[in-house]
Amino acid sequence: MSAREDAAAAFQFLSRFPVKGGGDFSRDLLRRSVVYYPLVGAAIGGSAALCAAAAAWLLPAWPAAVITLILWVGLTGGLHLDGWMDSADALLSYRSRERMLEIMKDSRVGAMGVLACVLLLLLKAALLAAFIEGGTYYELPLLLLPPVWSRWYMVRAMARYPVARGNEGLAASFAELPPRQERRALLTAALLSLAAAAAPLALGAASGTWPQHLAAACLAPVSAVLCGHFAARRISSRLGGLTGDVYGALNELLEVLLLLLLVLLQKGLM
Repeated sequence: MSAREDAAAAFQFLSRFPVKGGGDFSRDLLRRSVVYYPLVGAAIGGSAALCAAAAAWLLPAWPAAVITLILWVGLTGGLHLDGWMDSADALLSYRSRERMLEIMKDSRVGAMGVLACVLLLLLKAALLAAFIEGGTYYELPLLLLPPVWSRWYMVRAMARYPVARGNEGLAASFAELPPRQERRALLTAALLSLAAAAAPLALGAASGTWPQHLAAACLAPVSAVLCGHFAARRISSRLGGLTGDVYGALNELLEVLLLLLLVLLQKGLM
């Protein structure tokens, strides 16, 4: 048992980074690894920021945004998008609880899942394009915030909501997650957020931009908690709990909402 093994397991489970030493994905290892979910988010966000910087130097905002989004999705292996599509198929079917859970288990994707995925990716690309076009290179480190806090909220959802299928499914591995795991993940996310907010200053940005960056670092967790609580509570009331697909759907939802927050702050609308 080691922190390195736990972190490696988190990277192997949530991303396609070539990390070794994650162990056998036992229930105990999966539960310990959640502390490092925000760190995985930071690695994905940091990679996206570097890609956006390079692409924006060569290309207009929209092509740069699409290339950045391709990398973003590729680094996750589409894991959370799969949950988003399955959840959309189930929840937008307006069937009984039992039937919705059956739909989530079906490997086939329905029309609502495809539509939900296309619209989500379009919105993400548009928000990335707006953020790239409306800002400077110094602001790109703030792209760490959406993937950090969306993945932290998955840990919060695991700790605070029941599992819909009882002992069945992947979500059962995280059932009754100890509150200390959520708190440790929160500390990790908070430290990463402060680093993301301070990074523009370290890169040479004007000190007058610090309030905006600090506001982003402070508003991101608040927005994640409020929006995540609203969505998770509604879904839990319909399904009798949450599933692994729902965890992924919550991640995708919060990522796009936090990207929207960054654009609004950039435009001075908040």
